[in-house]
Amino acid sequence: MSIAPTLQRFLDQNVTYEVIQHEPTMSSTRTAEICHISGDRVAKGIVLRRDGGYLLAVLPASHRIHLQDLRTQLDDTVELATEDEIAQLFRDCERGAVPAVGECYGLEVIVDDSIDMQPDVYIEGGDHTTLIHVDRGQFAHLNLEARHGRFSAHA
Repeated sequence: MSIAPTLQRFLDQNVTYEVIQHEPTMSSTRTAEICHISGDRVAKGIVLRRDGGYLLAVLPASHRIHLQDLRTQLDDTVELATEDEIAQLFRDCERGAVPAVGECYGLEVIVDDSIDMQPDVYIEGGDHTTLIHVDRGQFAHLNLEARHGRFSAHA
């Protein structure tokens, strides 16, 4: 597989990016290791259930989400979505390879402040062998409508 078609159309219309192929990995942390990239610069997307809808939380691969901090910031209840729910939202992506871009999938997005501080960002391409590389400005452009906050910490 390559970049998920929904994601690729969105990227092509909105930013300049580089595609990096790598050997198959099953986690964003492992992807960072195999590509010799700091886990602070690899964005992972975590799908959360919220008020009958979904929210995509974007944070560094090197971090763990703190759901209670996120609940406090949103003043709302959020829970992890199931794998089946995620598969329905990201139909053109392989299971476990959620791109950290939600707008093209119709999702509200919240970005952890720590990923915004990186000079450039790497995003899963929708499979387990493709990374998308963008600079900080391009990443910000991909997340123009996103909320921002602090809801993660180094693992």
